[in-house]
Amino acid sequence: MAGGLLNVSWVLSLLCVLQMVETVSGARAPSAGAHISSQFPAAGVSQTSVVDCREVCGLNASDRCAFVRTNPDCRSDGGYLDYLEGIFCHFPARLLPLAITLYAFWLLYLFLILGVTAAKFFCPNLSAISTTLKLSHNVAGVTFLAFGNGAPDIFSALVAFSDPRTAGLAFGALFGAGVLVTTVVAGGIAILRPFTAASRPFLRDIIFYMAAVLLIFTALYCGRVTLAWALGYLGFYAFYVVTVVLCTWIYQRQRRRSLVCSMPATPEILSDSEEERMSSNTNSYDYGEEYRPLLLYPETTAQILVQALNPLDYRKWRTKPMYWRVLKVFKLPVEFLLLLTVPVMDPDKEDRNWKRPLNCLHLVISPLFLTLTLQSGAYGVYEIGGLFPVWAVVVIAGTALAAVTFFATSNSEPPRFHWLFAFLGFLTSALWINAAATEVVNILRSLGVVFRLSNTVLGLTLLAWGNSIGDVFSDFTLARQGYPRMAFSACFGGIIFNMLVGVGLGCLLQISRSHVEVKLEPDGLLVWILAGTLGLSLVCSLVLVPLQCFQLSRVYGCCLLLLYLTFLVVALLTEFGVIHLKTV
Repeated sequence: MAGGLLNVSWVLSLLCVLQMVETVSGARAPSAGAHISSQFPAAGVSQTSVVDCREVCGLNASDRCAFVRTNPDCRSDGGYLDYLEGIFCHFPARLLPLAITLYAFWLLYLFLILGVTAAKFFCPNLSAISTTLKLSHNVAGVTFLAFGNGAPDIFSALVAFSDPRTAGLAFGALFGAGVLVTTVVAGGIAILRPFTAASRPFLRDIIFYMAAVLLIFTALYCGRVTLAWALGYLGFYAFYVVTVVLCTWIYQRQRRRSLVCSMPATPEILSDSEEERMSSNTNSYDYGEEYRPLLLYPETTAQILVQALNPLDYRKWRTKPMYWRVLKVFKLPVEFLLLLTVPVMDPDKEDRNWKRPLNCLHLVISPLFLTLTLQSGAYGVYEIGGLFPVWAVVVIAGTALAAVTFFATSNSEPPRFHWLFAFLGFLTSALWINAAATEVVNILRSLGVVFRLSNTVLGLTLLAWGNSIGDVFSDFTLARQGYPRMAFSACFGGIIFNMLVGVGLGCLLQISRSHVEVKLEPDGLLVWILAGTLGLSLVCSLVLVPLQCFQLSRVYGCCLLLLYLTFLVVALLTEFGVIHLKTV
């Protein structure tokens, strides 16, 4: 993760230098895809005029604050902080690099919040829900667990689609993450450990992915997404889930029939469930037994609460390297707040992670957090009958429920209704991710205004890199551990979910709010280059991998990395106007 964060910092620093040079040399022309309806006068701004917010950097320093506060295009509909007003009204013009640096660090910390919430709270609760509902591994993998792995991408897309001005961020992030995963991640896996891909799952996933890209490309070409198209995206993903389940069932049936004549399996041709069993068996020894006291004594309620709220494992702290400790220090405040607000149920533990005092506290804090984060706290300040605020009602009801639960349960044994805490934890962690994703989208849009960058290029670079850091490292780790096939399959399965559900659900929610179809205004040539590169990478994989008898070599991996570097150079040259379409 440290390498990815350094890359983001380096890009922002470079953009800051370019902005300072442009400020000295003169204002730059608007980027491709910018739609300007009127020109801002030097002396003031009309309350009704709507000007592209990126024109603010071409004004005098004394006029920028008034422009940002009065221009509707500069307003943010959601979120807790107004980043544009902070830059142009609370920082002097000479301190613009300092403001951008602070925003860059805050952006990195938001990505850290997204990663911690998804990995330690959102995904475990989704896994507990799938276990409680007794779903098969395949159904859980392509539904709940895919949602958990793609939570940052999905919520970023939902937030971006809620505002037509930031819809380019959603397309840039989804297409950009697709290009990144199918080139850099897939190529890195082949370089780290060359392997032979599973033919049928590979062809199935890549064909579905190509169909999904074609559907999104068609929507961009038409310039709109109707209710039928949004439902079609979700329905196509449901068809993909059914296909995965049927293919797995047919494969397992054929495998059982030929089990007598089959050779002993190697780790490279085991099914996913068999790999999980082998991994769990090899790591089945519980080293925590060595640290248990010889004389057991019951812990008090206060001790259980303090231990449950402690995010630091001192034994692990002593054995980890310095960079891990530094990163852990930054994670501690976030993990403490998450432990305080998000319950986590673990069906693999004997007590299912039942912490009686903390779980009772969750019954008060989690509903309050849900109330204060819905619509950026708008619902929490509503008053019932003009007298009693909603948040006070939630606190009273939660306190009563927590008191009943505390006196009706014990510290040692989880209650029968403990599985409900997994759903509460799922909702609370989802709103944590949604709140962080809202701030990410707002701060990226603000950086786009400062540097005069289109939302698409911000989405395909910073947003796509930040949301894909976890996937990159997890897939590379799987490849190093000897499971490159599993990591390679994850490259395509998860991104299909992100693209279809991200666009389908985002547009569906927007249509339900406004009762009109979603208008799409691509940022000029850049979106078509983005979609074309993603399609080209999939077509190359569909043709070249079967020609190599599904053997992925290091040469093939290097070619994929070269394709991504070429795409990145072309995208940046297009953004800065070096590559452009000639107008007739």
